Amino acid sequence: MQPLLHDLAIALRAPTVVFSGRDGQVRGDGTQGLLHGDLRLLSEAVLTVDGHEPVPIGAEEPSAAQASFTGLLRHLGDPGPDPTVWLRRRRRVTATGMTEELELVSRAARPAECVVELVLAADFAAIEVIKSGGRAARVVPAPVDGGIRWTSGSVTATVTTDAETTVDGDRVRLRWRVRVAGTVRLRWTLSAADPDSLFVPGTATLLAAPVVQADDRRFTALLNRSLTDLDGLLLAEREHPEDVFAGAGAPWFLTLFGRDSLWAARLALPFSVELAGGTLRTLARAQGERNDPATGEMPGKILHELRRADFEVNGMSLPARYYGTIDATALWVCLLHDAWRWGLPEDEVRALLPNLRAALFWITGLADTDGDGFAEYLDETGRGLANQGWKDSGDAVRFADGTQAAPPVALAEVQGYQHEAVVRAAELLSALGEPADGLVGWASALRARFRSTFWVSTSEGRFPALALDGEKRPVDSLTSNIGHLLGTGLVDAAEGEEIGALLLGPALAPGFGLRTMASTAGGFSPLSYHCGSVWPHDTAVVVRALSESGQSARAAELGMQLVRAAGAFGNRMPELFAGYGPGDVEAPLPYPASCRPQAWSAAAAVTLLATFLGLRADVPAGTVTVDPPRPSPVGALRVTGLPLAGGTLDVAIDAAGTVTELRLPPGLRRG
Repeated sequence: MQPLLHDLAIALRAPTVVFSGRDGQVRGDGTQGLLHGDLRLLSEAVLTVDGHEPVPIGAEEPSAAQASFTGLLRHLGDPGPDPTVWLRRRRRVTATGMTEELELVSRAARPAECVVELVLAADFAAIEVIKSGGRAARVVPAPVDGGIRWTSGSVTATVTTDAETTVDGDRVRLRWRVRVAGTVRLRWTLSAADPDSLFVPGTATLLAAPVVQADDRRFTALLNRSLTDLDGLLLAEREHPEDVFAGAGAPWFLTLFGRDSLWAARLALPFSVELAGGTLRTLARAQGERNDPATGEMPGKILHELRRADFEVNGMSLPARYYGTIDATALWVCLLHDAWRWGLPEDEVRALLPNLRAALFWITGLADTDGDGFAEYLDETGRGLANQGWKDSGDAVRFADGTQAAPPVALAEVQGYQHEAVVRAAELLSALGEPADGLVGWASALRARFRSTFWVSTSEGRFPALALDGEKRPVDSLTSNIGHLLGTGLVDAAEGEEIGALLLGPALAPGFGLRTMASTAGGFSPLSYHCGSVWPHDTAVVVRALSESGQSARAAELGMQLVRAAGAFGNRMPELFAGYGPGDVEAPLPYPASCRPQAWSAAAAVTLLATFLGLRADVPAGTVTVDPPRPSPVGALRVTGLPLAGGTLDVAIDAAGTVTELRLPPGLRRG
C-alpha cells in the first residue's frame, strides 16, 4: 500500500523534493526523505539536543523551496512555565540538494551547554519501491575530503558541515558542542550529483507574474501559493535546458508527463507562453515514429511519461519511455493552437508544423483502432495502464450500476479533444497559409457520430455517456468528464446548457469542487482515486470550458468552490482530495496519498483568474477580450503587469464586474 502524504511538510525545487514530519524530522518512514530524480538519496535526518528531540510547536512552508520548524528544548533554560530555550530548523531545498540552518535561541538567565546531534542515513530507494510501501537497504557512507559521501552507481550524495562527523555503521552522526547565550547558528548541506539524470531544473518562466489584488483575499492567497509551487516544479531536458516544462507532481510523478505537463501549460497560458513553447517542443522531440506494442508508441503519438528506468509497481510494469495515453496527442495540438493565440512567436509555431501534421495523422487515423469512428484504447501488453485517459486507475470507467467497463474503451472527453484539435489545427494552418484539406469535414462527421451514439437519458437527466465499452455500449454513469466537452465544438449550445446544469448540481458539485463521479452513481466513493474524489485541475478544466461556452455564471460559481476549499490545504492544492461536500464535513478532507504540489493543480489558479476576468487573447488578430462574470465572484479585482505580446496588460474590474481600467500592449485592441 502506498505511503500517506497528507500530513507531511514539503520543500521542493525540481528535481529535488524533501518530505518530513511536521516536526522537521526525517525518519525514513513511508515517503519521508530527500528525493532526487526518482531516487531517495537521504532517508533519515533526526535531530536531538542532549539526546532529546525538540518538542514541536510550529511548522511553516513560506515558499515552495522552504520549510521551517520550531521546537522547544524543555530540558534547558530557566525553571518555570515559560520556555526559555528553543530551536528553529530552517530548510532550503535546491535543485541539487538541501541546506539546513539550525538556530538555537536562549532567553535564559544563564548560558546553556549542550550537544546537538544529527543522525543521517541514505537508502537510494527507487520511487516505485517507495510508492509500493517497500524498503531498501541503507547505503554505507564513506569519508571524503570535506565531508561524508554515499554512492550508488553514478549517483552521489555528499554532506558537508563544520560539525564533528563520524560514521557509525550505515549512519552518519554530526555533532556540535555549543554554548548557547542568545543565538547560535549551525549549518549543514547535502549536495547531489547525478550525471545520468534526464532532467535539470527549469529556468524560471513565471517570476515576472503580475501583481494581483482582490477583495477576496482567499483567492489571492491561493494564486500566490500556486505560482511559487508551479515555479518549483519546472524542469528541462539536460540536452535542452532552454525548453522548460512542468513536472507533473511530487513525489510520484516528478518527471515529464504528456497529459499533465500539457494541461499545466494550457491552464497557465495567460502567464507564460514560454512554458507552453517549452512543453510543446520537449514532447515533440519524443513524438512517436513507429509501431511498438510494448511501449504503446505509434507514429505521431505524443508520449505519456518518461522516467530514468522502467516503473514497476502493484503488478504494473511501464517502460521508461511509455506512450500509453489516448488524449495527450490531441491536447498537444490544442496547446499549440492556444499558445499561438496567446502570442507564441510565429517562427516557433511554424517549426512545430511537421509535428502537428504527424499528430493529425494519428488523430484522424491510428487513434481509431477498430474502425468505428471513435478513438479508443486497449493495453495489449497486460502490464500497462488498463485505462489511458486522465482517469487512468483500473476501476475508473464504470456503468451507473457500478460495474466496470471492459476494453477497448472510447472516452467521451477524448472525442471532444480530438474534435477540438482538428478544428483548431485547420484554423491555425489556414491562418499560416498552409493546406488544411479534409480536416473540417472529418470533425463534422465525428460530431454527427457522437451525437447519435453517446447521448443517454437516465434518471439524472440527458447527458453524454462517460464512454463506449468494448461492445459499444454507452457507459451511463454521470461524471465530470462531460464538462470537458464544453468549448470543444462537439456539443451545441443547447446541449451545453444541459451539461452545465448537471455539472453544477449537488450530485457533482456539492460545494468544494467538482466530483469525478456523481454521488448517485453505483461506483461512487468519496475516497476513491477517480470515482467520486475532487481533482482541482478537473474542476479548473471544466471552469474554463464553462466560460468558453458562454456559461460565465456557472464558471464563476464552480471556480469559487475551489477557492473555498483551498484554505484546508494551506492554499497548496493537492493532486486530489476527498469528494465530501459541506453537508458532510466542515472542511475538505485529504486523499492521504495525494501528490502535493501538483503542476496542473497549481496551474488551476491561473485559469480561475482568467475566468474571473473573462480574459481571452487572440494576438494574431490583435484583440483581447475582457468580459467578467457579473457580479465579480471575488469582488473588485486588479491585475497589473500581465505579460502579453511583448508588453504587459493592466486590467481592473469593480465588484459588479464592470471593467474600470484596461491598458493593452501596443498593437492590441479590446475585442
